[in-house]
Amino acid sequence: MYQYTDFDRQFVRLRAQQYRDQLGRWQAGQISEDEFRPLRLQNGWYVQRYAPMLRVAVPYGELSSAQLRVLATIARDYDKPTDALLGQAQTAQDKLGDVPLHTGKFIGSKLTTNYGHFTTRQNVQYNWIPLDKSADVMDLLASVDMHGIQTSGNCIRNITSDERAGIAHEEVADPRPFAEIMRQWSTLHPEFAFLPRKFKIAITGAAEDRAATAWHDVGLHMLKNEAGELGFKVLVGGGMGRTPIVAATIREFLPWNQLLNYLEAIVRAYNRFGRRDNIYKARIKILVKAEGQKYFDQVEAEFKDIVEIDGAPHTITQAELDRVSATFVAPTLSCDQKSADLKIAHILKAAAEDDIEFGRWLQQNVAPHKNPDLRIVTLSFKRLGQYPGDATADQLDTSATLADQFSAGEVRVTHDQNLVLPWVRCDQLPELWRAARKAGFARPNIRLLSDMIACPGGDFCSLANARSLPLAEAITARYQDLDELHDLGEIDLHMSGCINSCGHHHSGHIGILGVDKDGKEWYQVTLGGSDGSTLSGAPVAGKVVGPSFSAAEVPDVIEAVLDTYRAQRQTVDGKAETLIATLRRTGIDPFKAAANSARHLQDHAQEEATA
Repeated sequence: MYQYTDFDRQFVRLRAQQYRDQLGRWQAGQISEDEFRPLRLQNGWYVQRYAPMLRVAVPYGELSSAQLRVLATIARDYDKPTDALLGQAQTAQDKLGDVPLHTGKFIGSKLTTNYGHFTTRQNVQYNWIPLDKSADVMDLLASVDMHGIQTSGNCIRNITSDERAGIAHEEVADPRPFAEIMRQWSTLHPEFAFLPRKFKIAITGAAEDRAATAWHDVGLHMLKNEAGELGFKVLVGGGMGRTPIVAATIREFLPWNQLLNYLEAIVRAYNRFGRRDNIYKARIKILVKAEGQKYFDQVEAEFKDIVEIDGAPHTITQAELDRVSATFVAPTLSCDQKSADLKIAHILKAAAEDDIEFGRWLQQNVAPHKNPDLRIVTLSFKRLGQYPGDATADQLDTSATLADQFSAGEVRVTHDQNLVLPWVRCDQLPELWRAARKAGFARPNIRLLSDMIACPGGDFCSLANARSLPLAEAITARYQDLDELHDLGEIDLHMSGCINSCGHHHSGHIGILGVDKDGKEWYQVTLGGSDGSTLSGAPVAGKVVGPSFSAAEVPDVIEAVLDTYRAQRQTVDGKAETLIATLRRTGIDPFKAAANSARHLQDHAQEEATA
């Protein structure tokens, strides 16, 4: 992990002190609410539907066990609304009604407290911290080199990466040093503090795109040219929201040392020409779509001026890259002397003798590592009774303990809202599995249907049109059988409570979007989306299968879609075709017909129930 320098540490702690002073002046009435609002937003403090929301930055997803424990402390000691506020929120939720399950039982939204929420951009959020406690929380974060700087506002946001960065077996190069260099360059950048709209960068060094780079304002792919020189393929103009657009390639190869100079050109051109008159047309994707090659030419002209006139001031020197790279040295782990092959044979033998679920866990939750003696293990937080992305204070503490015991004190936050242990010895996998199972983190469902992505939705977010969390729980409840989940295979189900797409519904093989229809909650279903991974193929937005569905209808619609998949899929060499492959082969028409038939069956059942 990157180790903060004295300068880094002083910078973050001074920022926390400044915020405490700003908060005190606001509480004393010395500055107005309008004056305080941008100050709190610059430090990650929003005010959402019912209470303040804090977004904590987790640069490129890396966390130490010490940081996890502080996040747990914040959840336990500060994520506490007053009884009056919680009662007010619960009353409001009760008025929205319940979501029926396939069993005929009903489930409502549960307004939980004392937890953190992992986002698709590798941050951590809290939903109930009172503003009068916010400065204390900032001090706690600063004590372990954390903050909320630039997690809000029209600036360059938290830079994300592949959760397997630096350890993926198919990696060209480690992207983390470059992610850290970009973090330092972009933090409080004087020219880019007030962009037309927020700006998001994702970087990967692996062949497998686990960072959804094509759905970002800038996506960076590390590669080597024919001469073996390291550089970047640069994508620009991706994004979701009400206008989903896949990023376009602006440079096939950019030398690594010119990364910051070129980013300066991209963002400078956006800052000059991006729209500021319409919030819905202010993202760079709209500028790129509207101007196309004209925007690309402007970027190249800016880059030329930066290099030739300004003297390329942001060129990354080899000495600077070496300095930052030195902080990402792999931990020294004491492994026994058996070869990796013998270790794996022992593990597979234990799987056969111990539990079929252990074998499934090895298959779904354990991935190859650059070091053949090690493995990458995903801890699953997706289970019945727990919303996607949520982790209680106790679970955060337990994760820190597992990280200390099995992963050199480090975890990674994934784009799919789980945690990864990046440094697990092969011979410790059985012991880790038993410990993770005891903690409830070993469900072998990674990349399966119940490993879904969901935003907090209308339960917390003031922008949401509908709730996503109770619907996620209803679908999870319907698909608890592990045999069925494994038979269905790898499926990306993504859910957003509004068109802002924080749940990345556009890129889901199955996407669910909450919409407002006559003041009631309805849901649009899309099929065939892709985030750009090897399984999913080229990035593309899913297609809508029909008019919006009520909350009561959605679980039946999903079941109809999956039944159609089972009926339509083909088997080649004993291996069943995936859902996304079937959708691309058949098109969505059979699935669309099945989804709309499910609506009619639901309507008929409701008519009979009320007759």
